[in-house]
Amino acid sequence: MTPVDTGAGAEEETPSPVRTARRVEEDALAWVSAHRGDFALGADALTPDGAVNGSWKPLGELARVCAAVSRHTPPPDPLHAPVRGLLAYAWRQTGEGELFARLQRFEPFATYPLEVYAAFASAGLRHAGYEAAATAVARTRGWRLAEQDPTRRLGVLAAERCLGVHRPEDVPRLLRGTWLGGLPEPWTFERFSGYALTHVVFHLTDWGRDPDGVPADLSTYLADWLPAWLDTCLEAGMWDLSCELLAVAASLPEPLGQVTACDAWERIATARHATGALPEEGPPSSGPRSEPEFAHCYHSTLMAAFAAALTIGRLRAPDGVTGPYEDDLEGALR
Repeated sequence: MTPVDTGAGAEEETPSPVRTARRVEEDALAWVSAHRGDFALGADALTPDGAVNGSWKPLGELARVCAAVSRHTPPPDPLHAPVRGLLAYAWRQTGEGELFARLQRFEPFATYPLEVYAAFASAGLRHAGYEAAATAVARTRGWRLAEQDPTRRLGVLAAERCLGVHRPEDVPRLLRGTWLGGLPEPWTFERFSGYALTHVVFHLTDWGRDPDGVPADLSTYLADWLPAWLDTCLEAGMWDLSCELLAVAASLPEPLGQVTACDAWERIATARHATGALPEEGPPSSGPRSEPEFAHCYHSTLMAAFAAALTIGRLRAPDGVTGPYEDDLEGALR
């Protein structure tokens, strides 16, 4: 697909949801760049009692979003280089993969190092020593028999595939054991099931890369009910989950209609702080307010950038072709 000019000359012809999503994406990435030091791994990143949710989790989410956004952003786009720079920063935080190898020795049966590593591997950033050790462990019975809920297992299986490990598991059967895969009554949707369904779609589509990865019956079910769930979350001020649902909508074969997308992105834009940070939750405010603490806005701000990149790609491409734009990320980041 031919990249669309993002300059002012093209703005008048750009659909309104794209203009708003672009503004949200630019401001979100500017905030992330300004706060990139907050994603740094602390001194406790390798300690047995280290706070994984405050160290590896934010860094992994930064890597995952930047890898996905770079794939959906054409190289000539002014946002491509800074996103790639953020990805390079995250990779350096891991010692270019060396910390994964050390984690593997400390916690050989923990899955979170592999799940974080997979985000980097998706962008071509790899560490041979870690992969050799992780592959050996992933082939043990102890690893394969670990008890995980179906949604988490789909994520672990996807991470394993980046190492070339393919389990003899019945993925379609596993999928039908998830909330989304069971096609539940739509009125049973709530916060927990909402986050579960978004991650099922992310795993099936490789984070928006393959819209055909979602089975047809699930795509139809989501097309019918996702707009109502999205409206409910927006009305409740659940901005983080709303952005995840917008990313899901942009990962399906048929994206949201213009009216629904326009309304959703305007509400997301209104909920932001002036710096570009998006709180996880809370009512939109028209008056001055303090910026949310990093822990309460980093994920939702990343999700806003991720959902915006996917939305822009889908709404600018009537044929559904959005890239990905696969330049030599590994070479460029070194």
